[in-house]
Amino acid sequence: MVKVDRIEHVIELPEGVSAQLGEDGVITVNGPKGSLSRAFVSSEIHVFIEGQSIILNIDVPRRKQKALIGTWNAHLKNMVKGVNEGFTYTLKAFYSHFPMTLSIQNSMFTVNNYFGEKVPRTAVILDGVNVKIDNKVEIIVSGIDKESVGQTAANIERCTKVKNRDRRVFQDGIYLINKE
Repeated sequence: MVKVDRIEHVIELPEGVSAQLGEDGVITVNGPKGSLSRAFVSSEIHVFIEGQSIILNIDVPRRKQKALIGTWNAHLKNMVKGVNEGFTYTLKAFYSHFPMTLSIQNSMFTVNNYFGEKVPRTAVILDGVNVKIDNKVEIIVSGIDKESVGQTAANIERCTKVKNRDRRVFQDGIYLINKE
């Protein structure tokens, strides 16, 4: 097996997007949609910002360090895409007999009348995420942080999980239909 002596990832920043590297390993990416910050701290992986690109490199990596540098590369690409374009997840509410009603209050998403239940089901909307209800059944979750947008969509989907029933028969719920 061939040993790799150096791994280097280069993340190109599009026009209108800039990045700063702090003293403590915090990278801040600024763009037209907003700003995101995240700490990238490791004694083996080196991070540089040169012109319009972020460079990650490591000399003589081991397996865990290869995985870590790949993860950092993905996180930085998501940060750049988020501040430039943003992320949008579309969910849809399906019901057969009991029409569920969807509402948003403060940072809580509420589902009323799910399977005729009297107690509403709720999901937490994370900070920095916008949730909008269209046509009473479509939910649009958008924001610049991919992790927050994805977790909010998962919270909404999970709040309508079917319990103590056959999932093949009782297919009511809120389901993810599109990611952008």
